[in-house]
This record gives sequence, C-alpha cells and structure tokens, in this order.
Amino acid sequence: MSTYRKETVPIPVPSPITQPFWDATKEHRLLLQTCDSGHIFYYARSHCPNCLSSQLEWVEASGRGKLYSYTVAWREQSPDFAADVPYIIAAITLDEGPRMTSLLVETKPEDVEIDGAVELVWDDVSPEISMPYFRPVAKVGAA
Repeated sequence: MSTYRKETVPIPVPSPITQPFWDATKEHRLLLQTCDSGHIFYYARSHCPNCLSSQLEWVEASGRGKLYSYTVAWREQSPDFAADVPYIIAAITLDEGPRMTSLLVETKPEDVEIDGAVELVWDDVSPEISMPYFRPVAKVGAA
C-alpha cells in the first residue's frame, strides 16, 4: 500500500533502458546516467542528450536538491488520481545537476517555497516498484 497516494495505480512499466533505474528503486537508491564525457542526466536514455555518446553508466544520486518549479493539481488528470487531489507536481533540480519531475509530499500547497531544499523519500507502491518522491527539508530551528 502506498504511503503517499490513496491509489497505487498507475505504476511505471520498466523498459530495457529504464530497468536498472527501477531495480535500484526497489533498494531505495536513486540512479542517474552519465556518459563517458561526464554529462549526468535524467531520465534514462540510450544516448547522452548532450553529446550523443552511447557509452553510459549508472551513478547513485544523493537524493537531495532544490525545488525549481511546481504546480498544484486541484483536479485529477485521470480517474486514477481522483483520490489524491490536491497534489503537488514538482520539478526538482538535483544536487548532481539534472532536473527531475516528481511529487512533492509532506507539505501543503501554501507552504511550498521555490528554491527550497528537498530530499528524497520512497513510496513502495508494489513489490517491484518504489516511487521516488521529494519532501521539503526541515529548516534548522523549525518545530
């Protein structure tokens, strides 16, 4: 059962290119791809989007970043998300550089801060898939 969503569907269906990413999520590890020229990127691809190199490897990310942008879904985008509204769809700039879209959880829409520090949390939505979500990092001295 999901910690953050009332429904656990839909869930991603891994492809041969994304399978290593989803295998790592089961272990609560966030992987990014890097090419032999050192470009780090997200989402999984067969070639580097910067230099088109096909010499890629997976590297573990810290799971930390900053909120670049967000929107609040006040109305479900499909019936599968009806029980979840409102929810926050966030663009996160990871400390490693790439931007990642995910849900921002453990906060209210009115408390969201652009450029606020965020950290990764995991939602085990099935035996095969754990979803990487983010939550605001508690400020020092905050109750």
